[in-house]
Amino acid sequence: MNQKINVAILGATGSVGQKFVELLTDHPWFQIAELAASERSSGKKYAEAVNWIMQTPLDQEIGEMVVKEAKANLSSKLVFSALDSSVAGEIETEFANGGYTVISNARNHRFDDDVPLMIPEVNPEHLEMLKNQKSTGTIITNPNCSTIGMVLALKPLHDAFGIDTINVVTMQAISGSGYPGLPSLDILENVLPFISGEEDKMETEPIKILSSIENGKLKSPDIKISAQCNRVPVIDGHTECVQIKFKTKPTKEDIIKVWKEFRSEPQLLNLPSAPKLPIHYFDNPKYPQPKLHRNLENGMAVSVGRLRECSLFDYKFVVLSHNTVRGAAGGTILIAELLKAKNLLSEI
Repeated sequence: MNQKINVAILGATGSVGQKFVELLTDHPWFQIAELAASERSSGKKYAEAVNWIMQTPLDQEIGEMVVKEAKANLSSKLVFSALDSSVAGEIETEFANGGYTVISNARNHRFDDDVPLMIPEVNPEHLEMLKNQKSTGTIITNPNCSTIGMVLALKPLHDAFGIDTINVVTMQAISGSGYPGLPSLDILENVLPFISGEEDKMETEPIKILSSIENGKLKSPDIKISAQCNRVPVIDGHTECVQIKFKTKPTKEDIIKVWKEFRSEPQLLNLPSAPKLPIHYFDNPKYPQPKLHRNLENGMAVSVGRLRECSLFDYKFVVLSHNTVRGAAGGTILIAELLKAKNLLSEI
């Protein structure tokens, strides 16, 4: 692990791209070598092209880097994509066909038959799907930010007891809408009960992620999911109220025990970005809260609380996750760390 791997960031000037820059600055395994964005930004120094909105100061050396155009002629063979979905699909395909390893935060390739939709603690075995990709490079996708928190909380429960039905209502932070975000007159003192495409993602992505894999192909679990998604005036941290019906109903104590004991490959491999505890359970009925818990374990852990029996389902609980860290750039970087630890970046 002594020599760092050079990486490129596509869509580096956007809010998720900036979060990639922030998290990869001084990363122990990866080194930012190239920043790429639209033709409008290419040719400029990064500090001039970007409206830096991160809380940490922009590293001076990175600020001096000249932004390149997002074309498959970069020297770095490991590429993080923070591209907008309006352009991501075609550009990411071009990079994969050019022999690059693309780890994407965009939605475009999430449901390609041969592309893993990856949460490293949940479905690391899905990396087997990469063998089916026809391009000389590879594409791996990070799920939707609202999907990630819920599925991390569901994974140990599904393994232990089997999940039958899920109902989820989200209260999603405004940072999930990117920069410059929503008009203040829309979101201040308000709740927006519609986020385009979000409910469909929450009802379909968990099925692919929780699928078993047989001979490189996915076998979907028999789980029904209903989602309602809302935007609320919180800057960071998605809160989700989950109701769940099991195939075999456990006790409350069984559920808490499974959550507290949950560990997976990122923890066993001691990956740099992996939380020591993927799930933090709280007995306090007022927890979790975005202001108090979104930054647990550098924003990479999920917080769960308010577990109680449900009169319609078996149980209900609240889950919180940091949408731009665990739900976007941080989760995507963790995928790259998993690839490195499993020697799947050996040719880069």
